[in-house]
Amino acid sequence: MPHLVAPSVLSADFLHLGRDIDMVNRSKADWLHIDVMDGSFVPNISFGQVLMPFFAAHSQKSLDVHLMIQNPERHIADFARIQPVMISVHYEACSHLHRTVKYISSFDIGAGVAINPHTNVDLLDDVLEELDMVCIMSVNPGYGGQKFIYRTLSKIEAIREKIIMRNLKTKIEVDGGVGLHNAEEILKAGAHVLVAGSSVFKSNDPEETIASLKSIGQIHTV
Repeated sequence: MPHLVAPSVLSADFLHLGRDIDMVNRSKADWLHIDVMDGSFVPNISFGQVLMPFFAAHSQKSLDVHLMIQNPERHIADFARIQPVMISVHYEACSHLHRTVKYISSFDIGAGVAINPHTNVDLLDDVLEELDMVCIMSVNPGYGGQKFIYRTLSKIEAIREKIIMRNLKTKIEVDGGVGLHNAEEILKAGAHVLVAGSSVFKSNDPEETIASLKSIGQIHTV
């Protein structure tokens, strides 16, 4: 099955969000990635619940909501109202991760867990069967435009091996510093979803960049 491309609206022009979402709608992207930041779990503040109905109304792509916030379980019901394809929470932000994952799933929404660059993939062993997606951060979360941490490739390979060994269908998403210069390596390591922010929205031809990201190679479903 072809991999998925999820442009990150964090790198869009905030004064022209409608225009940039229209571009994503016309493109070959699969999802629209929305980074929600609270200024506590990460140093930046981005989008909150108020903007979610706007994204839902204007995006023709499935919404991929990434909660970079403390105590995400308090807000999951709010984000579930827009019926995204996926809601991901951070391992590092959840005191009761299994409970939070099951809560997301109770809304009939895909449940994902994101891990920071310093977090070992082995820490997901006890919840992996419950996950629809693992989001591997390939930069330190909080800001767009950072350089890809290449140690991430071995983490992708490690989590992919766990998924294969357990005969799961869990997707692997990679978020941060993803572009045409490294997408093929990331896919070969085992990723299924490419989140691309600056490499798309800051390019001379965002639609063509998305098409190029989408056309790179093929991966095997695990």
